[in-house]
Amino acid sequence: MSETYDEIIEGEMVWRHGPDERHEQICERIHLSLFPCVSNLDSTRLLTPRSAIELAPNQVFRPDLTLVATATQKPWLVAEVIDSRDHRTDTVTKKSLYEDLRLPRLWMVDPRFHNVEVYHGTRYGLSLREILTLRDVLTEKLLPGFELKLAALFAEEGEGNVKRKA
Repeated sequence: MSETYDEIIEGEMVWRHGPDERHEQICERIHLSLFPCVSNLDSTRLLTPRSAIELAPNQVFRPDLTLVATATQKPWLVAEVIDSRDHRTDTVTKKSLYEDLRLPRLWMVDPRFHNVEVYHGTRYGLSLREILTLRDVLTEKLLPGFELKLAALFAEEGEGNVKRKA
């Protein structure tokens, strides 16, 4: 299990549980699958897991995955891998704040139910575009060539064909 970490949500410091091994495995799989696409883009940078991002005054989050626009250094895609021990912070509080801050893309990755909720920012807030399950493939039109099979994402250790870094 990783160490606890802090976030500042609405001006209050919130201590988060350190992610367990399964959470870290899923987070790593998302990063590994995105890296080849992002490394060829001058417009986007992939931050390391749980890098601190200041979205607004008194709002410092540590998402599991963050893609930022290199020109503005602003996040345009965030993924939160939901932790069943403190899921409310990600699924209610932070999601609402991402909406208020007009985040363009949000992926809520839920290991409990083996699904990914894909949200797109609109002028009215976040809009749920799809809920993907084990038989589906996660894609993003702004990331040409990116495909992640959810069966591989949620596979238990030793299952699936997930490439590891050399």
